[in-house]
Amino acid sequence: MKKAKTHHCFFNNKAFGLAVQALVFMSDNPNRHPSTHIAEHLCSEATLIRRIMARLAQENLVEVREGRDGGYLLKKPPETVTLADIYQCLQTELPLCEGMMESTGDHAWGLQMQEAFSDVAEEMNQSLLGILRKYTIADFVGKINA
Repeated sequence: MKKAKTHHCFFNNKAFGLAVQALVFMSDNPNRHPSTHIAEHLCSEATLIRRIMARLAQENLVEVREGRDGGYLLKKPPETVTLADIYQCLQTELPLCEGMMESTGDHAWGLQMQEAFSDVAEEMNQSLLGILRKYTIADFVGKINA
């Protein structure tokens, strides 16, 4: 059996999951957190965390300070940061349902299927965003601290 094609871009489901976990972890403590501290807590790699945090910083979800006293700080109240915000920060041009579109080819049948799939793929993405908008970082903090 052939292995399924993996996501081409860096920002995938794992990055999304790590970003959510990092923000939940950071929101529970008002101090700055170095990437090594976050990575250690999440059992991940500091380089990966820095790449994720860079995207979140570009979209003003986290504040970055470099240097000895540097680290990352959640820039907005956790009640206002939705999972959709995080997803959209990390999302490049490819939605999570890209596999469906990639399964088609550039031959006549494949092009017809791409067109047929495009509306469904867009609806799937909009549905996903609708669900993600319902949950905030504060919701996860509440579940962790319950």
